[in-house]
Amino acid sequence: MPIDLSTLVTDLVSRAMKAGATAAESVARDGNEFSTSVRMGQVETLKESGGCSVGLRVFAGQRTASTYASDLSAESLDRMVKSAVELAKITSEDPNAGLPDPAELGKLTTDLKLHYDDVWELPPAERIDYARRAEKAALETDKRLGNSDSASFDCSSGKTAFANSLGFLGESRGTSCSVSAVPIAVAEDGSMQRDGWFARSRSIANLESPEAVGKEAARRALLRLGARKMPTQQVPIVYDPQMSRGLLEEVFDAITGDAVWRQASFLAGKIGLQVAGDNVTIVDDSTIPGGFGSSPFDGEGLPSRRTVVVEKGILKSYLLNTYTARKLGMRSTGNASRPVAGNPGISSGNFFLQKGEFTPQQILGDIKNGFYVTDIFGFGVNTVTGDYSQGASGLWIQNGELAFPVEEVTVAGNLKDMLRNISMIGTDLEFRGSTAAPTIRIEGMTVGGA
Repeated sequence: MPIDLSTLVTDLVSRAMKAGATAAESVARDGNEFSTSVRMGQVETLKESGGCSVGLRVFAGQRTASTYASDLSAESLDRMVKSAVELAKITSEDPNAGLPDPAELGKLTTDLKLHYDDVWELPPAERIDYARRAEKAALETDKRLGNSDSASFDCSSGKTAFANSLGFLGESRGTSCSVSAVPIAVAEDGSMQRDGWFARSRSIANLESPEAVGKEAARRALLRLGARKMPTQQVPIVYDPQMSRGLLEEVFDAITGDAVWRQASFLAGKIGLQVAGDNVTIVDDSTIPGGFGSSPFDGEGLPSRRTVVVEKGILKSYLLNTYTARKLGMRSTGNASRPVAGNPGISSGNFFLQKGEFTPQQILGDIKNGFYVTDIFGFGVNTVTGDYSQGASGLWIQNGELAFPVEEVTVAGNLKDMLRNISMIGTDLEFRGSTAAPTIRIEGMTVGGA
């Protein structure tokens, strides 16, 4: 019999209040996941799982504690409530702890198009076939693609319910599916390169075909053959959309309330100041229909919203939950994330760099020598100082064209300067996850090589 999540969380909140809590909130999640990977047509991994878990956070004045359980028996839930209330009474007081202001609570009532029945209705054999088709399409593209690292298909379906003692109750559900391929290209001298591609959607009907994914993965792998090393030099850097997305994720880390109140961000204290070029606008929007970061409410029961973080280069807002907003003397931006266990964190909705006016070819057009980055690796970003140094590979730009592949170099700069030196932004904004950015060009960075 299906579990009624809304009844579960409201009951736990009621029981916690009766047990002596001054305030309480509960979240429950129920879902199913499927994952398979194939290599050379043969299934390597096949996983299917499902389950339900519930968490409870209670307050005793300004003391707080949380508990969680995946065992939903009456005895287990009794222990969870009792433990949470007892723990809250012996923890330290925190003047910023507590539920949101009741006036801030709410949820969107429009259909955000987050759930599609076709995802879980797809038979397991056809899910495996999606992975096989992607790999097959990649390997058939060129005779130099004779091997594969893997291809995969993943899907999930889940439901979340959240309630608190202020009277809020919300429920949401969503689905996701994805297909990917990672072929290996072999050069005449026996050297190998690999690259991959993926597609993701809320529904099977809107998912790109496995063949399209495989062909794009093949194209990207073949482009890496014959990669060279380059001498150290300062040239324009162009980030492809996936690498631009990674750069934007570093910005997100610097504008969360946690980083800001701890003074662990190069953007702390910069609200209202110019932090990027006037062509840069960064938005967080949890209300986009079908968005991978969309939801009718956040992890504390505040309605989802659109927040302009950077507008024409000016820092307008941080992303905050209730706790960090109180720490900073601000108001929550509705960005609380609620794990089943523990206190609310901060997450983005659909976080993106607004598209510009240049095609990717126009961005490359006047570059005599430059570096087009298609892969970044390593952990060389310091969000406290903004220092940025990452291992990279990609393609060298000569006279406005992609000339030859490059590997074993680093790209280095400082995020403070990089944001100000974004000279061109592409039109090719595309969401393949909850964070997205188009092609961008940055001046004044260093390519470190031989």
